[in-house]
Amino acid sequence: MTGTGTAEPPRGAAQTRIERLLLTDFRNYESLALDFNAGAVVLTGENGAGKTNLLEAISFLTPGRGLRRAMLDDVPRSGVENGFAIHARVAGAFGEVEIGTGTLGERSANGDSVGRKVRINGATARSADEMLEWLRVIWLVPAMDALFTGPAGDRRRFIDRLVLAIDPAHGRRALDYEKATRGRNRLLAEQARDDQWFDAIETQMAETGTAIAAARVEIVRLLAAMVERLPGDSPFPQADIALAGTLEEALAQQPAIEVEEGFRRSLSQNRFRDRAAGRTLEGPHRSDLLVRHRPKDMPAGQCSTGEQKALLTGLVLSHARLVAELSGSAPILLLDEIAAHLDAGRRAALFSILDELNCQAFMTGTDAALFSALEGRAQFLSVSAGMVTAG
Repeated sequence: MTGTGTAEPPRGAAQTRIERLLLTDFRNYESLALDFNAGAVVLTGENGAGKTNLLEAISFLTPGRGLRRAMLDDVPRSGVENGFAIHARVAGAFGEVEIGTGTLGERSANGDSVGRKVRINGATARSADEMLEWLRVIWLVPAMDALFTGPAGDRRRFIDRLVLAIDPAHGRRALDYEKATRGRNRLLAEQARDDQWFDAIETQMAETGTAIAAARVEIVRLLAAMVERLPGDSPFPQADIALAGTLEEALAQQPAIEVEEGFRRSLSQNRFRDRAAGRTLEGPHRSDLLVRHRPKDMPAGQCSTGEQKALLTGLVLSHARLVAELSGSAPILLLDEIAAHLDAGRRAALFSILDELNCQAFMTGTDAALFSALEGRAQFLSVSAGMVTAG
């Protein structure tokens, strides 16, 4: 393996970093306060010690359900009914900001959870999207190892999270589209014949669905350009990426306004077909991300497990580089059990790329020896049964 296979480092990208993290009743942590250094942070310990829980807490500093896609009621420490809290002091080019989120004390009159709240510098945020003004968090976890062989829905969520890191409005568009689609599916199931109601919902679906597809097309274009900058001998091989979907493919041939009108017309014309199927059969909720291993000219799903991991790691690192260049601030990376699945050459390349990205990267593993190349360059923390110590 020759060289580290890195592209040109992003220019002018300042580091965004978590300086301090406070947890209350989060997973297996009753109360925890941690101070982090800039750069790499290595968390080691036995399986089940709570390493991934720390990464998950950080992943809640961005919109969504975190890296485990957990239901909020499953997150508080066992036996706790009053919710959880996460607080972080974050520093970057913008200075320092205090971000808090969680469900602690957020209960309705009947005791049900009412969703997690977000506070920025003590003020309640209008939505979780406001956190994206301060930091971007990107992760790679073992659950993603089956991305290329699993259901298309996993790949849609993957591409949509890539979009969200550079386009904060994408999450709201996706929620609006999902809500409208559920509404249309209910009308279909109820055998409703209210054309005006259908027209209103389908107009919203056409507008938001086309915007979602256009955002996906743009992120694939930008990411493909970033992948092109990787040298041919990269230990993380170049990937050819494309989108398969009615709207995404139409956008390559027509202006967005025409695609939107065509989608609205198609929804209207296909109510009988969709009613028979019991669901909406066309739209961005049916699209897929196609990935090929370029050096082998092979679909990613047919590659070996190691090759798939290398491809996915390369895509995530290219996306991190893209986010840094577009936002001017390096994202925070969460890499769960990353070293165990990479050979020595790829581990060395990964550590070199993280240095060049100038990002704060949190990495976990059961064997500290896999991170020995980072001695003197990273903060090492040991995790055991809800306790975190230096070393």
